[in-house]
Amino acid sequence: MQLPIILNIIQIVVSVLLMLAILIQNRGTGLGAAFGGEGNIYRTKRGAEKILHIATIVMAVIFMATAFLNLIY
Repeated sequence: MQLPIILNIIQIVVSVLLMLAILIQNRGTGLGAAFGGEGNIYRTKRGAEKILHIATIVMAVIFMATAFLNLIY
């Protein structure tokens, strides 16, 4: 396979995963509040919420890198 085709496939997969990760996160509330927990107090991200937050950042960086590589190739 050619490199541009592989980059396009990677970018499509990452974009779908990034959209899902963003949609799972509720604005202003924690992941626990999405499942019936309280989200009225400030607290640090823990557990699945922290993993989802870091995964969103990593996927955004990968998406940007593939976008720039698509411009080059």
